[in-house]
Amino acid sequence: MNFNIRGENIEVTPAIREYVEKKISKLERYFSETPDAKVNVNLKTYNDKTSKVEVTIPMSQLLLRAEEDHMDMYAAIDLISDKLERQIRKHKTKVNRKQREKGNLNELFGSYENAANAEEEEQDLEIVRQKRFNLKPMDSEEAILQMDLLGHNFFIYTDAETNNTNIVYKRKDGKYGLIEAQ
Repeated sequence: MNFNIRGENIEVTPAIREYVEKKISKLERYFSETPDAKVNVNLKTYNDKTSKVEVTIPMSQLLLRAEEDHMDMYAAIDLISDKLERQIRKHKTKVNRKQREKGNLNELFGSYENAANAEEEEQDLEIVRQKRFNLKPMDSEEAILQMDLLGHNFFIYTDAETNNTNIVYKRKDGKYGLIEAQ
């Protein structure tokens, strides 16, 4: 893995760089071959002494991304490592299930197996509720109002101008985002 570590409002010291590389490199054990991935790490420090760590690992069949806010940067790095590990296990479980159904072997991941974790991740993917509804044509502002009225953090609707299916969602910073389908 190739690391690209950037700091905003903070100097990336050799100790921080070494800690990030050590923690993120532990993820290599989940792959049969060491992935030729570029790991992008963004470290930010704010005036209120909080730190934000963002890690993005684009790979050929998988995009791993996690971010964490914490008062202690090293604790945020630990939490990021755990999040990425869960994402890999979840993806591996999903891929293995699909491969078992097709009768093929999985080549991306190695033989690392932890039955308890795989079972736990498989249970997380169970659909417990299903809804069907007609998408009403509206604009994004009306969709945000509907979302807030329902108390949800996302809302799917048909855009009145383009007739495409769009999604509005509430971001962690309290602002809103829009996903437009093509």
